Amino acid sequence: MLAKDSTGDSTLGKRVKVLIPLPLASAYDYLVPDTLSAQLGTFVVVPLGNREVIGVIWGEAEGGIEEKKLKVISQKIDLAPMSDEMIRFIDWTANYTMSKPGAVLRMAMSVPSVFAASPKNIAYIISKDPKDRSAKVTEARKKVFSALADGVPRKMAELVKSAKVSPSVIRVMSELKLLSAITVERDQKITDIEPAGDAPILSDAQMVAATALNRAVIKSVKQAEPRSNVLVLDGVTGSGKTETYFEAISATLEKGRQVLVLLPEIALTTQWLSRFETRFGSPPLQWHSELSKPIRRSRWLAANSGVIHVFVGARSALYLPFSNLGLIIVDEEHDASFKQEDGVIYNARDMAVVRGRTAGVPVILATATPSLETVFNIQNGRYQKLSLPERHGGASLPKVFVVDMKAESLGTDNYISAELEKQVADTFNANQQSMLFLNRRGYAPLTLCRNCGHRITCSHCTAWLVEHRLKGKLECHHCGSSRFLPKECPNCSAKESLVPIGPGVERLAEEVVRKFPSARVEIMTSDTIRSPSTASCFINRMQRAEIDILIGTQIVAKGHHFPKLTLVGVVDADLGLSGGDLRASERVYQTLQQVAGRAGRADREGSVILQTYQPENPIIQAMVSGDRDRFLDLEGKAREHYEMPPYGRLAALIISGENISRVKEAVNGIGKARPTIPGLQVLGPAEAPLSILRGRHRRRFLIKARPGVRIQPVIQAWLSRSRIQSGVRVQIDIDPYSFM
Repeated sequence: MLAKDSTGDSTLGKRVKVLIPLPLASAYDYLVPDTLSAQLGTFVVVPLGNREVIGVIWGEAEGGIEEKKLKVISQKIDLAPMSDEMIRFIDWTANYTMSKPGAVLRMAMSVPSVFAASPKNIAYIISKDPKDRSAKVTEARKKVFSALADGVPRKMAELVKSAKVSPSVIRVMSELKLLSAITVERDQKITDIEPAGDAPILSDAQMVAATALNRAVIKSVKQAEPRSNVLVLDGVTGSGKTETYFEAISATLEKGRQVLVLLPEIALTTQWLSRFETRFGSPPLQWHSELSKPIRRSRWLAANSGVIHVFVGARSALYLPFSNLGLIIVDEEHDASFKQEDGVIYNARDMAVVRGRTAGVPVILATATPSLETVFNIQNGRYQKLSLPERHGGASLPKVFVVDMKAESLGTDNYISAELEKQVADTFNANQQSMLFLNRRGYAPLTLCRNCGHRITCSHCTAWLVEHRLKGKLECHHCGSSRFLPKECPNCSAKESLVPIGPGVERLAEEVVRKFPSARVEIMTSDTIRSPSTASCFINRMQRAEIDILIGTQIVAKGHHFPKLTLVGVVDADLGLSGGDLRASERVYQTLQQVAGRAGRADREGSVILQTYQPENPIIQAMVSGDRDRFLDLEGKAREHYEMPPYGRLAALIISGENISRVKEAVNGIGKARPTIPGLQVLGPAEAPLSILRGRHRRRFLIKARPGVRIQPVIQAWLSRSRIQSGVRVQIDIDPYSFM
């Protein structure tokens, strides 16, 4: 039975269920002590076995266990409770991805030090969103407000002294959310981002889109029961999508609510942060794995306490416990980096839409190359499309040219055609910048013995080791293991017989330096960009024209604005087209379109040269003609014909283990129990293309279903009929992106 406590919150009964951030099947029932008021979302300490752990009150206990067998909650943690929308979002994620709810909760409780807060690190500021706006403002409370009027957070002792009140006054004001309790580092000041700023002059198309975005923000605030609205900001590269959705951020901040911006690569944040600070005067809070523990702690608490800030981060930022969320933006929504492949397997773009729905806030998907799923949702009226068809400021889209590599005669260690070489030389002589794109890290993807034909492979994975000559090592790009390049063949012991096969960016750089000895050449990959600070250094040097020729992988294709970059050369436009990946064509087109979009973004016209052995390929033809929508239409019809996503459903089961016999036994048992229902087909089992990964043998089933078939209950019932041997793991990937 729900009751209301003195602050107006719903309180629960004597027995509650507590979800613990561990991969457990369900929440556990506990008794509430008389001294504690149990509210939904409250963080508590509970006994589990012979230890104590932190969990979240998840609702009323379901019963069925005698009261005398239940353990008692040990204590309540003095933090703002997890919001109801966050609880529903975690439950939805767990149900959809078929993950343990506790494993999803762990993503939302990813900073353990938060729950062991030291009182000396807690400070108070005036809340922007008091829980009870009718709460009486006593003389003591007026003194507290006066002491905090300058916006500087103050710790308990300092506030008691300056306001001349008792600590209990401050604690009650915090419970009523008249004050927000935040964690601060020594002398740290929390500064709210103001909605005003030096807004740029928008084009007519930008103004139309910005007005629609602002209307969605305002509507979500005014509705009695807010509903999410998904808006797709579809603009060509350089059309000013970022400046357009900044207007929606401003509108959200004016309403006193929080904003989350998701970016696929942390390297993208450098220029984005600069634009943001120019527009709003202060930087937003970043969230990514490179942050120190104290900073992660303070920012987690800033999200939880409702302090008004804009958060920008990678996909994990989606599970921050925002208490006053007002807007979600997913930039480069098409990017495959939003798919998490380990642990809880989910697509952050899709989960962002879900979180927007549970919170009743608008979601903006920004892209120049929308995913087929997004196009499908636009066509079916689920998403609203806003178009920016032209580059901002009068800049024109680059011209695309094709070099048919079948007609080229390249010498040893040469990968650049005569035409591309000429264009790079002309660009360099004109004091402009060039970018050469090759989506292969390292020096060479394969090391081969020319004596016996032996290929050096990873000892933990069925994958070739990639030579990284700058590091002097061979590396596995799947498990991360490395070794020094041997002096003789491991198979036949022949000396000086090992040769690199194929080019990576390091080998391409050798050729560029050889052909353009006076040019300043740099390589930009995930090997050279390991943190936001190194990314910032790289990008600043490129903007200052301290680099003449930039060579890079897909990290250079995303979101960068280099005014003096006028030539983009794609060294191998066919890379990625082969193989059985469902989205291969779509990904290649998106990558080519994005990297091409780096050229000619300022006052000089840009050019793009595609080196290809398949000039007749529809992707290459779409690049040359600029007819993106025709390509998407052809790709969509092919998917629809075969009832593949988004016109059908897919899920994968990956069975793995270190013992191959146990894996095979488990696979046989699962195969025998496979479901046979109309509209659903089970393919496999088959060896995964990476049949050994990190020392684990892998087999795969692929489940293909027609629209309308609820695939999760089918898989749940299927696995419940199957016996899984110890040491064998079954991963479920709903809506798979990787088929390796």
